[in-house]
Amino acid sequence: MTAALAEKHGTDSAHLPEQGGRPPAAHRRGRPGRERAFDEVPRWQIYVPLGIYLVFTLIPFYWMFLFAVRPAGSTSLVPWPMTGEHFSKVWNERSFAVFFQNSMIVGVCTLISTTLVALAGGYALARFDFKIKNAFMLALLCSQFIPGALMLVPLFEIFKNLQMINSLGSVVIAETVFQLPLSIILISGFIKNVPASLEEAAWVDGCSRLRAFCAVVLPLLRPGLIAVGSFAFVHSWNHFLFALMFLSEQDKQTIPVGLNTLIGADSVDLGALAAGGVIAAVPVVIVFAFIQKWLITGFSAGAVKG
Repeated sequence: MTAALAEKHGTDSAHLPEQGGRPPAAHRRGRPGRERAFDEVPRWQIYVPLGIYLVFTLIPFYWMFLFAVRPAGSTSLVPWPMTGEHFSKVWNERSFAVFFQNSMIVGVCTLISTTLVALAGGYALARFDFKIKNAFMLALLCSQFIPGALMLVPLFEIFKNLQMINSLGSVVIAETVFQLPLSIILISGFIKNVPASLEEAAWVDGCSRLRAFCAVVLPLLRPGLIAVGSFAFVHSWNHFLFALMFLSEQDKQTIPVGLNTLIGADSVDLGALAAGGVIAAVPVVIVFAFIQKWLITGFSAGAVKG
């Protein structure tokens, strides 16, 4: 039929619309010029900037690894021959085994406490309406502008009165308090993306609010919980100020404070310092290597308003 119309009107059938009134496939593709422009970008314009960024990112890590594994006094730029004397020194002689254990306790406890409290606060903000809700959200956002150093003296007096100085619990509480605002906002945004109708259906089936939340909503929050928990763990693992101020006994100190003890007044043992840096970096690298997929999903979903 299309060919007959083309012969009758003296036009080419390629320029006529297809049956059903749809335009030809070439016109349905949208903006082919923009797609071709994107596809025709030379690969070197993508890989060269990424390669430069990667080099500048990895050079400090390579330099730290080089000082950690090469023998003392060596000036070689290649990590060969390799030695483990610096690791043995910081782990056994400089009490890094104790520092590592303390940092792990602080990190895991901060992760658990921050996640639980942020989960409760985020659910309240996402599912309930109350008069001071907007003011509370504004207070959470404004609290991010308060530096931790400004709160050192009040926190020190509070922990002193509670007899919590030289206790890992003081560092856990301080880290949790400073991690909660951002964590609550992220969890709240993620819960908003879960339809409330799923909970309502569970209520109709006889579930309580708590049971419906644990059975229906909580499994869908895994990316968000992983993002919040990993952020809290890494921040508490790397934070130096609270551990320095609240922990004065050596057997209570964490890895950041332990690294600071390797810097002497007149000299610095670069090999031991680099080995300590490698020990401090390995857990963080392992954590991000396993959770990077859920971390990206969690932060992007928590930033979207439902």
